[in-house]
Amino acid sequence: MEIHLNGKQSIYEEIAAEYERFIRLGVLEEGERLPGVRVLAMQLGINPNTVERAYALLEKRGLVVILPKKGAFVRENVDQPPLIEEARRYISALKAARLSKQELLAVVEEVYGGKGDGA
Repeated sequence: MEIHLNGKQSIYEEIAAEYERFIRLGVLEEGERLPGVRVLAMQLGINPNTVERAYALLEKRGLVVILPKKGAFVRENVDQPPLIEEARRYISALKAARLSKQELLAVVEEVYGGKGDGA
């Protein structure tokens, strides 16, 4: 699980958005600990205060609980939309952007390691 910063919004908002997506998709589950502030800051090459601000935003949104000296943890009962619906929204957006079915399938095959892999 990697965080990808694209520069379209402030860094802390991008971090919060990525973790919100991970939580809502079920990649991060209830009770799971987010990376430590200093660890994530080092990985991304940013100031730890930026990560703290992102985690505070996630807490404000009701997605995590921050326990002093313990870290940030995914809250219980976070409303998670089904994964298929999330995929359907992304695919619809790609279709609207005129990505052909063949182009999309080529990307899926590339990500999954080729035809018939199933992994």
